[in-house]
Amino acid sequence: MRVILASSEVVPFAKTGGLADVAGVLPRELEQLGHEISIFLPAYQSVDRKLHGIKSSGISFEIQIGDRLVAGNLLETVLPESQVKVFLVEQPGYFNRDTFYGQAGKDFSDNCERFTFFCRAVLESLIQMGIAPDLIHCNDWQTGLIPAFLKKNYNHHSCFEATRTLITIHNLAYQGLFDYEKMAVTGMSAEYFNWRQVEFFGKLSLLKTGIVFADMINTVSPTYAREIREPEQGCGLEGVLQERSGQLIGILNGIDAADWNPATDPLLEENFSSDFDIRVGNPGKLACKQALQKEANLKQDTETPLIGIVGRLASQKGWSLILPVMEEFLENINAQWIVLGTGDPSYHHQLESLQQKYPNKLGLTLGFSNEFAHRIEAGSDMFLMPSQYEPCGLNQMYSMAYGTVPIVRRTGGLADTVVNATHETCEYGTANGFSFDEFTEEALRTAVKSALQMYNHYRPLWNQLMQTGMKRDWSWRRSAKQYDELYRRTVQR
Repeated sequence: MRVILASSEVVPFAKTGGLADVAGVLPRELEQLGHEISIFLPAYQSVDRKLHGIKSSGISFEIQIGDRLVAGNLLETVLPESQVKVFLVEQPGYFNRDTFYGQAGKDFSDNCERFTFFCRAVLESLIQMGIAPDLIHCNDWQTGLIPAFLKKNYNHHSCFEATRTLITIHNLAYQGLFDYEKMAVTGMSAEYFNWRQVEFFGKLSLLKTGIVFADMINTVSPTYAREIREPEQGCGLEGVLQERSGQLIGILNGIDAADWNPATDPLLEENFSSDFDIRVGNPGKLACKQALQKEANLKQDTETPLIGIVGRLASQKGWSLILPVMEEFLENINAQWIVLGTGDPSYHHQLESLQQKYPNKLGLTLGFSNEFAHRIEAGSDMFLMPSQYEPCGLNQMYSMAYGTVPIVRRTGGLADTVVNATHETCEYGTANGFSFDEFTEEALRTAVKSALQMYNHYRPLWNQLMQTGMKRDWSWRRSAKQYDELYRRTVQR
């Protein structure tokens, strides 16, 4: 099958979040399944053209944006470790910026123009190259116009006679909302600005546009696919998603097993695997724990439980719960904490204050380091992720792959990956972590206490949880097979 994947981010070229991981890893796995797949993304200023061997494709175009023509070019390279072609849409006025979507907490005012241009450039490039795709796989609001353009603007082109579209929702909270006046920018007729198609409470919604016009819709976990059809997590789009529920499914993301593998990870103090005696423990993981404690300026003591947190310092990630519980535990419980992340300045200040008060119990790095993230996953005993909502989540899977037991709120992909340790699940050998339902401090406190109790008093059972998580296949290979089935189903529609 000939597939085009369009995304605003793709690893290793451009990344701010999990979308980039999906767009950069899934195509390699799909190629292994026999698909002819190509990727399109914007040619951002930050993309290192020399490093990635990017060159001109010889394709150029002029695209109508409102009442003016905007010129652009198409660059090309290959996705590392594959034969997957990568095309980058070059337009300096739109994409030669320090960041992808905005600055100082505000979106760029011309984002509608920028991504209208990108969506049209994908289709114009395919026409010029004479490529007739079976499927265009769109991702999030930045590509939401492609399904509408195919049905309403490009349906006369022979290249697209048999083309079907799929849109993946990575996070429903980001919808690409713009004032009505931006309809003229897209080139779509004003007749489509109605509540059944592109209008969302008086705004133009590019994500809703994609959801309405795509042939199939999916999101990044089965539980999130159910949650977004309800008001609590539907972000106002639950009605249209309920209406299209027959074309909406959830496929759990995977992790890059070549990058996230404790047996081969070059960033670790010592490599280790799931093959260890649960009565004794995992000596390689203990070596990583000691190295992490040293790196974080914490006391090197393998018996003291070490709780890790990696990610954005944002309300979605549960920081309103974490901070009061952390402060209480730092004061009263023998446990160490280590935090790596950046985000809301108020959370920065509160964490800095706690670190100054408890320097021997809290290691803090305000920023991001992929290398340090690997070492936190390998050296921590527990990983805390009490998200308010979580479409999929990757860190809980990284944690389990590295024998670090997750403590999570049961939502989205966290509900689909973490099996709570109860008497029954431990007896059946399916437990791999701790989870709770209510988004409250008390629920989080209880879950962390349960984990600490098992760690301190039932170590063989704890080691069993570690081993269960490590032995499960979290790779993209599993997810790619489900996407293969979804692609075939979409094309047959």
